[in-house]
Amino acid sequence: MKIVMAIIKPFKLEEVRDALTAIGVHGLTVTEVKGYGRQKGHTEIYRGAEYAVSFLPKIKIEVAVASAQVDKTIDAITAAAKTGQIGDGKIFVMALDHAVRIRTGEADDAAL
Repeated sequence: MKIVMAIIKPFKLEEVRDALTAIGVHGLTVTEVKGYGRQKGHTEIYRGAEYAVSFLPKIKIEVAVASAQVDKTIDAITAAAKTGQIGDGKIFVMALDHAVRIRTGEADDAAL
């Protein structure tokens, strides 16, 4: 089992959710986060004054999947979240040692 974590642009959330649902991934966690990568933020003008925005709003999606589904999950997120512009995001994959569904007590792959 793996945890797939993706940092994406906020307006791409629905497209990514639909893409994951289409490949059979039904549970995910979404967090509103702020950060920056190579783009290093940007400048904005507010009431005539220019100021720097260092941390950009992003969405962090976390989904637990069976190891066999990792490549399909990455492909679905990449296809749905890509705009071709800087700041499209990143995907990280981490090992998941154990999972338990609280309601039924099912463990590992059955809990996903």
